Amino acid sequence: MKIYVVGIGPGDRADMTPRAVDALSEAEVIVGYGTYIELIKDIIDGKEIISSTMTRETERCRTALECALAGRCAAVVSSGDAGVYGMASLVYEICAGHPEVEIEVIPGITAACSGAAVAGAPIGHDFAVISLSDRLTSWEVIEKRLRLAAEADFVICLYNPSSKKRSGYLKRACECIAEYKSAETQCACAVNIGRNGERYEIYTLDELKDAHTDMFTTVFIGNSETRVINGRLVTPRGYRI
Repeated sequence: MKIYVVGIGPGDRADMTPRAVDALSEAEVIVGYGTYIELIKDIIDGKEIISSTMTRETERCRTALECALAGRCAAVVSSGDAGVYGMASLVYEICAGHPEVEIEVIPGITAACSGAAVAGAPIGHDFAVISLSDRLTSWEVIEKRLRLAAEADFVICLYNPSSKKRSGYLKRACECIAEYKSAETQCACAVNIGRNGERYEIYTLDELKDAHTDMFTTVFIGNSETRVINGRLVTPRGYRI
């Protein structure tokens, strides 16, 4: 009785770990969000695939549990890392009453790391990762975390900066952060990481609030030491050079 929770990275096969490929190969049933299933379809050809839409995460985890209890090895797929805004914690919660089911989490490259590599080296020092999605977390809590991270001068990495229903959330976030960071703070957006159309853009914090972003964008807001070097966003670690 086993469930793999697999982080498939940003989307490109080259960024998926061999351990993730092995877990997908071993699993009999692959469970995941349709968009992520599509990214790995060449690896899971011939397997039973159970896909569903966004917001049906709990249902997917219950399905994986049912498969495991029936003696079938299941893999629940997450983009990036399964433990970072992914499915790992939910799988553990759903399986709380079934200690006989073995759960193995397969780590993957999360957008904070893959996006940082696209933009340069913006998370070279202490940083905070905050999601702007208020589907599971209230905006009041998100706002508090933004302000505290900004006040502490963390580099801030923003996941889920905007969507069709949350078009103004990045602007609101920038306004909170601007209470503690300079308007000239250097920032970047990494878009379509590991997929067709991958690119990055450099902004000041003041410019960032009006930038166009979507759910395929990861945003980096620098600290007081972050600067642009040869067109890339870099946060020095503090080494003497």
